[in-house]
Amino acid sequence: MSNKKTDLKSGSAFNWSLFSRIAGLAGPYKSKFVLAIGLTVSMAILGPLRPFLIQYTLDNQVANADVNGLWMMSALILGTLLIHTAIQFNSTLLSNQLAQQIIFDLRNKVYKHLNSLQIRFFDKTPVGTLVTRSISDIETVSEIFSEGLINIIGDSLQIVVILILMLSTDWKLSLVSLSVLPFFFFFGYVFKESVKASFEDVRNQVASLNTFVQEHITGMQIVQIFNREEAEYKKFESINKSHRDANIKSVFYYSVFFPIVEVISAISIGLIVWYGARGVMDESTTAGTLVAFIMYINLFFRPIRQLADRFNNLQMGMVASERIFKLLDDDSDKESQGKPLTERLIGDVIFKDVWFEYKKDEPVLKGINFHLKEGHNLALVGATGAGKSSIINLLSKFYPIKSGDILIGNESIMQISNTDLRKQIAVVLQDVFLFSGSILDNIRLYKPEISEEIIVETAKKLGAHDFISRLPNQYHQEVHERGATLSVGQRQLISFVRAMVSNPSILVLDEATSSIDHETEEVIQSAIKVMMQGRTSIIIAHRLSTIQDADEILVLDKGEIVERGNHQSLLEQNGNYRNLYETQFKMIEK
Repeated sequence: MSNKKTDLKSGSAFNWSLFSRIAGLAGPYKSKFVLAIGLTVSMAILGPLRPFLIQYTLDNQVANADVNGLWMMSALILGTLLIHTAIQFNSTLLSNQLAQQIIFDLRNKVYKHLNSLQIRFFDKTPVGTLVTRSISDIETVSEIFSEGLINIIGDSLQIVVILILMLSTDWKLSLVSLSVLPFFFFFGYVFKESVKASFEDVRNQVASLNTFVQEHITGMQIVQIFNREEAEYKKFESINKSHRDANIKSVFYYSVFFPIVEVISAISIGLIVWYGARGVMDESTTAGTLVAFIMYINLFFRPIRQLADRFNNLQMGMVASERIFKLLDDDSDKESQGKPLTERLIGDVIFKDVWFEYKKDEPVLKGINFHLKEGHNLALVGATGAGKSSIINLLSKFYPIKSGDILIGNESIMQISNTDLRKQIAVVLQDVFLFSGSILDNIRLYKPEISEEIIVETAKKLGAHDFISRLPNQYHQEVHERGATLSVGQRQLISFVRAMVSNPSILVLDEATSSIDHETEEVIQSAIKVMMQGRTSIIIAHRLSTIQDADEILVLDKGEIVERGNHQSLLEQNGNYRNLYETQFKMIEK
């Protein structure tokens, strides 16, 4: 875990440690932040100044029929209003710009952190939850700066200025008009606590909804194959109902609170009129003071009502930021780094007594030992769950090993930077993932140094050029998400080209031909042999016919190497390999 620790207790008192960390996000934009606060302070002073000027005008220019003075005071009031409007425009613009810049930085930081995590983190964390953290939670944090923190400062200052003006003008009328405040504070506290709980519920429901939708849209083919549309719709309807109810609950609290504030404000104005009118009649107060107090109360309750809303925006942002910081602070699944390579990674691949487990005390690999010489190839066979793919994952440092060591060229991969290591290893998976974009972009993976000429030449060697050249835009043809517009065989051929153009030192084929028909497999098998020449290669295959020429074959069972040798020697052992071989060829004969 990171050294930074934040006390994140939901439902506890206001968390100043968390708040200070949120405020620290504005550090790189300190000047803008200070300017935004300065503009807000100016508005807080100019707003209450208008009732004061109106009071002065009524009690002096109007009362004394001073027409010229009335024109001057009217111009002054109008000028104050225009200045206030200009400041308000700039304050709103600046605070929102500041908020967008902060969440821009924060979202980049979150995404960069996600890229630095090991695969095991994504194995245990729903994608929808991470989408919520990266998108909607961060958007909520922006409200702290655009609608929360700065405006709270301005609203609070405006209330103080109004109170000073009221008390300095007529302290008795001030006490009468503010006698309703205890009722407001009571309802405001109930509202704040209720909305805070509802906001936390809303954020949880948003995460659940995102997770469900992302998972089921990705797996829509399975849903339809098994006629699960109606059943999955009912599940979605239930989750969506919880999301709706959580939002309605928060809306209910708002719909109750705001009318209560209006009633309290109206009562306060009524008390001003009742008490102030008596003062005007007995000349203990002036008409200007009465009018000014009515305006003061309107200005007083407006920011107070908004303060409750601002604090809820702040609380909602803090709930979201709590989750974001929790994600950023979790370094338990962070990838280990090593030193950068100064030259191409070559040499033998050696596994030394490697033990590995996905879950504690449930070993998946048990004391794996093998020595793959440079330029040779090794095949891994075994039943599903035997540990074949786990060996590949460890070679690429996707997961940390429990004990033992893995060496390439007599150097432990633990001492090599992940970036440099993975540049030297090309992996072709059974389940090919293509991004939205062109075929060319998916092959070079946005590496401009790989020219189109090299890609075309490699595609011709692997038999992919023929089908690509028949597409309307050829190598610039756009493919949909996950390559949905291409067949399984076409996607697999593209993945072969993608692996070969990087000229890797080590080539890994993880069930790379299991999804390809026999005709397509024949096309690429000869190309694979050419590409494997002089290159260290590891092949995982269920089809034993594809690995008969392997230099060495390891047979795995329950995480252990139970047999090793070449194809012929393993057949002569009359063990697991021979059983697998005979079973497959019996199935082919049928």
